[in-house]
Amino acid sequence: MTAAGHHLAIYNFGIHVETYDTASVQGFALREPFNFEASERAVGFVGRSGYDGEPGPESWGEHVVPRACGDLSGHSTVSSLSLWADIESLMAFTYSGVHADALKHARAWNVKQDWPPLVLFWVSATDRPSWSHAVERFESLMRNGPAPDHFSFKQAFAANGEPYQLDRARVKQLSGANRIAQQDLLAIVKSLPV
Repeated sequence: MTAAGHHLAIYNFGIHVETYDTASVQGFALREPFNFEASERAVGFVGRSGYDGEPGPESWGEHVVPRACGDLSGHSTVSSLSLWADIESLMAFTYSGVHADALKHARAWNVKQDWPPLVLFWVSATDRPSWSHAVERFESLMRNGPAPDHFSFKQAFAANGEPYQLDRARVKQLSGANRIAQQDLLAIVKSLPV
């Protein structure tokens, strides 16, 4: 259900097994532009932050990484920050189609982590969260577990702070619409090496 006056933000973070340009991470690098294109075609997608110095959307502030994950110097990290209309539209994109294909292979590209892979939080529909704001929410989830201002799909909250019951039938409907919209991308992605 859409939260009037709010958008759902998602920040995810991981560490690659090797640097971005190596053969072991090639499958991720090849899929990345298709994931971005699939998100733009997805029902409920609002927008995403780009990365300074790279083609694409404007960066929502300086790109930072979680300090709570330890010393990351010399490591190749992966993160994204985007906005969605609601939890169901984000879940439909995340766990079906092009992005689901990437998730299926993520263990080949990323180190096993002891922290949550993502954090969800609500923002005013007129705001864009900065990278530093998203990392603060991520680290709060790491330290304190789910709460209304930093949560996960497993224990979600509505924009008003109340526990949220996911509408699974709507997720299924949105997933079907997304699969149709990204059929051509999915065909390409399935032919890519892992």
